[in-house]
Amino acid sequence: MVRRYRSIIAAAISWVAALGPAHADSQLVSIQTPRGVKQAFLLIRPAKPAASVILFAGGHGALGLTSASSMHWGAGNFLVRSRDKFAAHDFVVAVIDAPSDHPHGMDRGFRMSSAHASDIIAVADYLKREIGAPVWLVGTSRGTLSAAAGAIAASNVDGLVLTSTVTRSRPRGKMAQHRQDGVTDMSLSRIVVPTLIMSHRHDGCDVTPAADAPLLKQRLTKARRVELVLLDGGAPPQSEPCEARSQHGFLGIEDQAVNAIAAFIKGNHR
Repeated sequence: MVRRYRSIIAAAISWVAALGPAHADSQLVSIQTPRGVKQAFLLIRPAKPAASVILFAGGHGALGLTSASSMHWGAGNFLVRSRDKFAAHDFVVAVIDAPSDHPHGMDRGFRMSSAHASDIIAVADYLKREIGAPVWLVGTSRGTLSAAAGAIAASNVDGLVLTSTVTRSRPRGKMAQHRQDGVTDMSLSRIVVPTLIMSHRHDGCDVTPAADAPLLKQRLTKARRVELVLLDGGAPPQSEPCEARSQHGFLGIEDQAVNAIAAFIKGNHR
């Protein structure tokens, strides 16, 4: 009998572990944007918000949110898996899904488009109206294209954070050099809000090298404040270099990364 109970307890522990880490209470919010699409996002709301952060995952960005506890893709993304860490700093957290007209994902072109920027502005408007705290855009990897597009277009955004920023494109023939594929190709001179650039010194992803971070900083000519943070260390990679379970996704130093972001945000609202 004792052995049976031990087996049941062990099975229960394994089941809980399989669910992954517990997350702060969150709700699924879906708003209609001015262009007539639905924009869904997970919302975590602390008791005394210091600021709001809109988090943009990398990759295709289609999380497939159907409820506050159901995510079809992206749970391991650096920003997505760190959402509770942001909430612990008293930030309202909005984890953005792809809009309803891009259920299978957002390519680089859409992430840099005015249509996408208008959806971001709508989410920022919602947070300003419901929360009233400053709103920051935080992107990682391909999500930096979204965050930068929002900061370029929006007048209701108070700051920008770019982590593992896409600055290069993989060669795709002679026309590749004429494409706008990286954040460095965007109209960064139109960004006026404080901006934090964060990279891992040993990011092995070929399109997000830490070596490009200083160039990115140079192109933010009108931002009120620009700070560059290069992190080191962490856990051994558990994924390919451009995936989230590597230095590219700050594996093993998530606390350090989020703490640095939080310090920059709060330092601009004292």
